[in-house]
Parts: sequence; structure tokens; C-alpha cells
Amino acid sequence: MSGASETRSPKPGALNGFEETVKDFWVSRPRRPHSGRKLAGVAAAIGRRYGVDPVVVRIALVVTTIFGGFGVPFYLLGWLFLPGESDEVSGFESLIGRGRSSVSPAFAVVLMVLTVVSAGGFLSGSWFDGGGLISFALIATALYLLHRSRGHENRPAPVAARTSYPAFTENGAFTMTDTAEAPSPARGWDPLAADPAGWDLPDAPPAPEPPPVTPPQPSYRAPRRRHRSKAGSVTFALAVLTAGAGVLAGLDGAGWFSAQHIIGLVLGVVGIGLVTGAFTGGGRGLIGLAIPLSIAGMVLTTAPFHDLNVRGGVGDSGETPQSVAAVKPLYQHAAGEYEINLAGVPAGAPYTTTVSNGAGDTTVIVPETADVTFDCRTGAGEVSCFDHRSEGVSQDAVTGTDTGSDGVGGQQITLKVSNSLGNVEVRRG
Repeated sequence: MSGASETRSPKPGALNGFEETVKDFWVSRPRRPHSGRKLAGVAAAIGRRYGVDPVVVRIALVVTTIFGGFGVPFYLLGWLFLPGESDEVSGFESLIGRGRSSVSPAFAVVLMVLTVVSAGGFLSGSWFDGGGLISFALIATALYLLHRSRGHENRPAPVAARTSYPAFTENGAFTMTDTAEAPSPARGWDPLAADPAGWDLPDAPPAPEPPPVTPPQPSYRAPRRRHRSKAGSVTFALAVLTAGAGVLAGLDGAGWFSAQHIIGLVLGVVGIGLVTGAFTGGGRGLIGLAIPLSIAGMVLTTAPFHDLNVRGGVGDSGETPQSVAAVKPLYQHAAGEYEINLAGVPAGAPYTTTVSNGAGDTTVIVPETADVTFDCRTGAGEVSCFDHRSEGVSQDAVTGTDTGSDGVGGQQITLKVSNSLGNVEVRRG
């Protein structure tokens, strides 16, 4: 034993609590590599640091961008606070004068502004209240667990900081040299201004040959091959069960289980599966499921038809009641052309009915002399209720009263017609 103890970085799993783990994460932050990056190298840095496929990290960022919106500010924060592979410090630290970075101070300010703007966007709204905070919590938890379990692996080597040393000139002046090693004084310079030939000093003994230098090992090591995980198949099964349960709850009358919420729940299950697969070495097949779900969720969230009907039949259909008692208070259809013909209902007591269609054209025919109070609307399409018309997306409801050709005094009907997607028409027959 030489008596010198080798200093080793502590394994994060052995750290005492949350605070030390966070401090160790900051000290051994991932470094954005020059190769393998798509934009700034944030996903590649996290993947290489913790032995996770960078594709999984990118998919997780896309999912959290759509499901809550935190993926964009997280990526910008990584760009701002993770140093480059050959940088001394991060862009933010360089901005406050802590060292050298490839991110210029001006661009660091731009990144800060973009981060604040995007963070305000994800806090302003999402699929449901608190979605942005949930995506933030998922990313923070995943990073914390990754560092606790793998923070001792692939720790990046620090980049030596440059130091300025005085460089002496022939006439006794000196300048500052930006280099990593102190330069030797210029030969022939005498601080006493004496003739150099007057000095008869013995030559210095030859310097010993330096020992061979072992080249540094690369900071990134390929992750060890692990057994194939069942995280993908288990997650897929749970996603199917979640979707089926949501559809059944919607058909049973639970109003919360709309198409957007069902897709959001399934996408949440897939996201948890992707995070689990990052730890267990599986679940890459879930990427093919997460991408279309994310696109569908984004379309349904931004489109105007937030109450897409999932109840009722599919295909062209219709009903023709023959009496006031036979008129239903509610007609529902899921998709297809739907026609309710009330023209054959004889005059009688006033009645109210609602016609709802998910996707497709809806037509309601009323008697020639009926006094109809109507409310007609569609998420996207054309509305034509008697002489009242509108066309477009997210238009206001068309409302009013039409008394027919004979004026006031006919059968009194209160009619409400709504479509999620498609045309609505109310006419006399």
C-alpha cells in the first residue's frame, strides 16, 4: 500500500437523501456531445450519461410536449444549463462570467427568453387542468431515479480551465498569455541587465524522461446488454384495457370520458411504459404507438369538436315517429348520415327533442305549419336552419323561431340539433 487513497465519486444510490443526489446531478451534469445530436444534443447527452437510447429520450420529450407542454421548456433549459462536450461551463454560467462556453452570451439571453415564454405557454392550458405540472413532475422524477440508479456510471471528465500567465519579452516587458500551462521565461533575458556572456554557470542536469501517459478513457461507455424486458407488452396490454374501459364508461353515460380524455389516459399509460422501459431495457416498440396517439390527441384538443359523441349507431340511419308520444326526448348517433322526420307527427301537445350526431350530416324535417324554436350548431361544417345559415369552424349556434307559412298558431316544437363534425339542416316537409 502506498498510503495514498484513491478518490472515487460516490455512487448516487448511496447518497444521503434527495439534496445530495440533486447536488451530485449538478456536479456531474450530462455534456452535450458534438456527434449524435439532432439540434442541441440535450437528448443525446441524457441518453449517453445514463445509458438510455437517445431515441427514447426524444420520444419522451415529444410526448410531454403534447401531453402538458413541458417538453419544450425542458429542452431549452438543457440547452442553457448543460455544457458542451468541450466547454468549461454551460451557456448560463458563461453569461455570468464563470468560464468559457460555445453558447454565446447573446444566444444565452435568447434561450432564457424562449424558456420563459414556453413555460408560460405550458402553464396556461392543456388537455386537463394541471397537465403541464404533471409532465414536469414525470420528467423530474425520471431524471432523479436515473441519477440515483446510474449516476455513478459514465461520469463526464471535467474540462481544464484556461489560465493567463505572464510571458516575458527580450527587453524585460511582459504580456499575458492565455494557455493551460505556464510558459518558461525567454532565454537570454537577465533581470540584473548584466552581460549574459559574463555568467559561467554549469549546465542544468538533463530532465528525466516522463513516464508514458495513458490515454484518457472516453467519457461515454456503451450500456451493458440487459435481458429483454416485458415492459412493452405489459404496457400495451394496459393501454388496451384503459382504452376499452374508457369507451365503455363513455357508452354508459359518464360524460368525462370523451375521445380526448380517453386518448390522454392511454398516452399517459404509454408514457409510463416508455419511462419504465428506459430503466429495464425494453419498450422501444411503444414509440410506434405513442406517435399516432400524440397526433390524434393534439388534433382532438385543438379542434373545435371537444364533445365528440361516442354513443349511438354507426352508418346511415334515421327515425320517423308517427305521434307526439312516439317522439323521443333525445336522438343520438355516433357517425354517418342521420335523419329525423317529424313531418308526419299530428298536431298535439308541445314537445321538445334533441338530436345529436358525432360525425356526419344531420337532417331534421318538421311539419309545414309547426311553430319551431330551434338551436342548431356544428363543430365544423355548414348549418342551415330554415332561412338561417352559418358555415365554418367553431361558429356560434344558429337560434331563432320559425312559425311556418300560416304564422303563429301551429304545433309548438322546441328543437336542438348539434353535430361534432358535419352539416346540420332543419327544413319543412
